[in-house]
Amino acid sequence: MSDSFDLIVIGGGPGGYVCAIRAAQLGMKVACVEKRATLGGTCLNIGCIPSKALLQSSENFHAAQHDFAAHGITLEGVKLDLRKMQARKAEVVSANVKGVEFLFKKNKVTWLKGAGRIDGPGKVSVDGVAYETKNIVIATGSESMPLPGVEVDEKRIVTSTGGLELDAVPGHLVVIGGGYIGLELGSVWRRLGANVTVVEFLDRLVPTMDGEVAKQFERVLAKQGMKFRLGTKVTAAKADANGVTLTLEPAKGGPAEELKADVVLLSIGRRAYTAGLGLAEAGVATDERGRVKTDAHYATNVPGIYAIGDVIAGPMLAHKAEEEGVALAERLAGQAGHVNYDAIPGVVYTWPEVAAVGKTEEELKAAGVAYAVGKFPFTANGRARAMGYTDGFVKILSDKATDRLLGAHIIGPDAGTVLPELVTALEFGASAEDVARICHAHPSLSEAVKEAAMAADGRAIHI
Repeated sequence: MSDSFDLIVIGGGPGGYVCAIRAAQLGMKVACVEKRATLGGTCLNIGCIPSKALLQSSENFHAAQHDFAAHGITLEGVKLDLRKMQARKAEVVSANVKGVEFLFKKNKVTWLKGAGRIDGPGKVSVDGVAYETKNIVIATGSESMPLPGVEVDEKRIVTSTGGLELDAVPGHLVVIGGGYIGLELGSVWRRLGANVTVVEFLDRLVPTMDGEVAKQFERVLAKQGMKFRLGTKVTAAKADANGVTLTLEPAKGGPAEELKADVVLLSIGRRAYTAGLGLAEAGVATDERGRVKTDAHYATNVPGIYAIGDVIAGPMLAHKAEEEGVALAERLAGQAGHVNYDAIPGVVYTWPEVAAVGKTEEELKAAGVAYAVGKFPFTANGRARAMGYTDGFVKILSDKATDRLLGAHIIGPDAGTVLPELVTALEFGASAEDVARICHAHPSLSEAVKEAAMAADGRAIHI
C-alpha cells in the first residue's frame, strides 16, 4: 500500500473539498481525490463561479447601455470586448480554485490527483495506485442531463460548459429548459445582444419555485426581450455549418414545427455522476435515477462508505453539498452534524434575482396546511426606487394558527442577499411576527422583508 488515511473523499467539488477540510480540522488524516487539473469541481471550474462572473459582466454592460442615462451618466460608444470579458471570467475562476488548493495545504489535506475507484470497504485506488482508509466519502457531483435526439458537440449544441465559453454572441440562442442554469446563461447572452428563446416542456418556468413568483419572473424576463415556448418539447436537433434546426412538438400532442438557432443550450437538469467509481462491484446501492442511496446520516449500505452532494437525493446545490460535507465530517469525528433540509435556500442569479426558502403555496395547499400570505412590492421600497430597480416583491408564508414561518419567496434586486435573514428565521422556528418586530435599517431593500412579515397579519405600513 502506498499510504493510509482516516478518510478519503472522492471528488474535489464544494461538498468534497469542504468535507475534507472540516475532517482535517477535526484531527483526521485526510486525502481528497480529484481528476481535474484544478480543485473546486463543476461549481468553481465550469459552473457557479464562471457563470456569476459572466452574469456580473453582462449586467454591467447592459446597465452602461440602458440604465446609466437615467442617473445622469451619459456614455457614448459603449462596446463589447467579449475576449476580455471571457479573460476576466477565467481570472475569477483561477483565483477561486487556487484558493481551495491553498486551503488544502493549510489544513494538511492530501490531494490525490487522478480518477478514483472504490475497490471495496476501506480501499481506494487512484489511477491504479492503491490506498487504505477507515472511511470513504463519495462526492463526485453531477453532469448535464442528455436529451434523446439532441447531440451535444459543445460548439453549436452546448451544455452549460460550452455556453460559458462562446467566443461570439450568437444571433439566436435557443435554451432547452426553463430552470436556473438555462435562464441565467440565457440572460447573459441576451444582455450581450443575442435573441433568446427558451423552450420548456412544462407550462411554466422554474418548476420548483412558487407559482406566483414564476409568473412574475416570466413577465420580467419577457420585458427584457426573452421569448418563451412553454408546454413544448424538443424531439430532434440537426446541426450544420449554418446553425441548428430544432424540431418542436406541443407537450400535449400536436403538429411538429421547426425552429432555427445559431446556438442551442441544452439545460434540462443534471444527473448524478458515478462513472468509473466501481459502485456495483463494491456493492454500493443506487436508486432508479442512478443516485447513491444513503440513510439520514449519509451512510450507504456498505459500512464505511458514505455519500454527499449532487450524487445523492435532494436539491443539486453547491451549498447543500457543503452543509452535508460539514455534517458528515463532524459525525465521523463523533459530533452531531445536522442539515435542516427545510431551510436550504435557492437563488436564480438573473436580474432581478429570484430567491426562495421553505415551502411554496402549491406545496402548502397540497399538504392541506392553512397559511397566511404577506406580500410587499419593491415599487414601494425607497431603496429600490433610488436604485431604479423596482420589479418584484417579497412574499412570506406563515402558519395560519401559529404564525410560524413556513416559506419565503423573493423576486427583486439582490434577492439572494436579502433572503438570508428569512433562512435564519426559518432555521430557528421564528414567526412572521418575530421578523416584523426586527428593526431594519432605512433605506434598505431588506425593509421589504419587514413589511411583508407585517403584511402577513394585515398591518403593512407602506402599502
